[in-house]
Amino acid sequence: MKDFAALFNAIDQSTKTTVKVAALADYFATAAESDRVWTIAIFSGRRPKRAVTTTRLREWAAEVADIPLWLFEEAYPIVGDLAETIALVLPPPDQTSDLGLTHWINTLRALTDVDESARKVVVLEAWRSLDPTQRFLFNKLLTGGFRIGVSQKLMTRALARAAGGDEAEMAHRLMGDWNPAEVTWHSLIEADDPAANASRPYPFYLAYALEDEPEILGNPKDWQAEWKWDGIRGQLILRDGQHFVWSRGEELMTDRFPELARARDFIPDGTVLDGEILAWGDGIPQNFNALQRRIGRKTVPKKLLRDAPVILYAYDLLEWQGQDIRDTPQRERRTLLEALCKGLPEDAPIKLSPTVAFHDWTALAQARSDAREAQAEGLMLKRRDSPYLTGRKKGDWWKWKLDPLTIDAVMIYAQAGSGRRANLFTDFTFAVWNGNDLVPFTKAYSGLTDKEFRKITAWVKKNTVQRFGPVRSVTPHHVFEIAFEGIQASSRHKSGVALRFPRMSRWRHDKPLQEANSLDDLNEMLKTYG
Repeated sequence: MKDFAALFNAIDQSTKTTVKVAALADYFATAAESDRVWTIAIFSGRRPKRAVTTTRLREWAAEVADIPLWLFEEAYPIVGDLAETIALVLPPPDQTSDLGLTHWINTLRALTDVDESARKVVVLEAWRSLDPTQRFLFNKLLTGGFRIGVSQKLMTRALARAAGGDEAEMAHRLMGDWNPAEVTWHSLIEADDPAANASRPYPFYLAYALEDEPEILGNPKDWQAEWKWDGIRGQLILRDGQHFVWSRGEELMTDRFPELARARDFIPDGTVLDGEILAWGDGIPQNFNALQRRIGRKTVPKKLLRDAPVILYAYDLLEWQGQDIRDTPQRERRTLLEALCKGLPEDAPIKLSPTVAFHDWTALAQARSDAREAQAEGLMLKRRDSPYLTGRKKGDWWKWKLDPLTIDAVMIYAQAGSGRRANLFTDFTFAVWNGNDLVPFTKAYSGLTDKEFRKITAWVKKNTVQRFGPVRSVTPHHVFEIAFEGIQASSRHKSGVALRFPRMSRWRHDKPLQEANSLDDLNEMLKTYG
């Protein structure tokens, strides 16, 4: 655990990529092999399940620290992190431990098999033997909320340096449904065939947002344009007579979209498609609202399968006839994909995502303006000679999204943030006018600078009308422009509408309270874009 704590400190205390990569590479070269595997797992989201409720942890920590629970509860929101609050209030350890990360992970995994009294004994014994940083990390793993400033890209770069491999190869090795309790460092990182299974997806290629006009990209003939769909990015894998569906977030979603099982009837083994999972009806993609009913469901009832069927709108071919073809130029992958999709029957759950024809950038800009009518968010631009790379790379793939929808709204509630923003009010509820009343319709917590958050925090403290636990009702005064990607009807909200990806785009110091938008304005937007 000392090595893992030292790694955490090295990463946490620096913002430089080179420092973080060097610390990770040194750790992967010297730490115990099982600890290396668990570190990879933790940094990529494969954490042990929570075995103790946060309520019990707060009670036990207050008891060990010999302070009243109410005092702990007062300290918690000030610190902003439960694991850190516990580590800070506990007395110094009265013993030491040289046990490694794997031991403590196995200790946490075993807690699910014992009763609460036995869990308490184990947790308190750990607190007695770990120093403050190690306690903090143990608590993070215990609560299942471990987050650290290490991207998958940084980790694969460090692994490539430590193991002498290629970054893209390392990224591919870490994909899929591997279990850190069952694989070894050798099988995962070093072996020629690292316990590969038929379900393993490829790392997704991600695009950068195009902030300038497309003319900066050069000759339009070098580029392919497609609609940027508003669905779930996914890979459909057909290998060994089976099919697998993976989301961009590395979540196996095969059972959630049973319609895609029919792909095995039409598409040969050894094929991997990249595309967008979309709700489909009347021969066209449906908006995200229709797909949202399917998200989060482990099983899908027959009625929902009928009401919101899905397809994979394929826009890239990554594996063909069992061969990885990601290094093949985009134009050639597209030709193969078109030939594959040309032979599919009309009712197949796989369809070819069309390209958008254009002869110059002006024509493409005009096509982009019609994106919402096509149920799209904008355009994707892909260089025709580009390979399919790993992660977010600048130069060959760009997303040219539509400008967001906006509405001016009044802030009426505020709540403090967490972590480094625990002392700032960062989470706000906004309202629009309905006659002479303000009706809440959305929440937003991003879009302002730290300076603006500090300024609004000072104002909230002076203008609180009422408190509802951590939430403060404030005097209606400030108007903010709220940006969002979509709008839909919602019976769960008093306003009758719900926004997609709302955020604060600017603080309207220039606009008086009375000039904020109304519920009628929202309903007009719902008619147009909902």
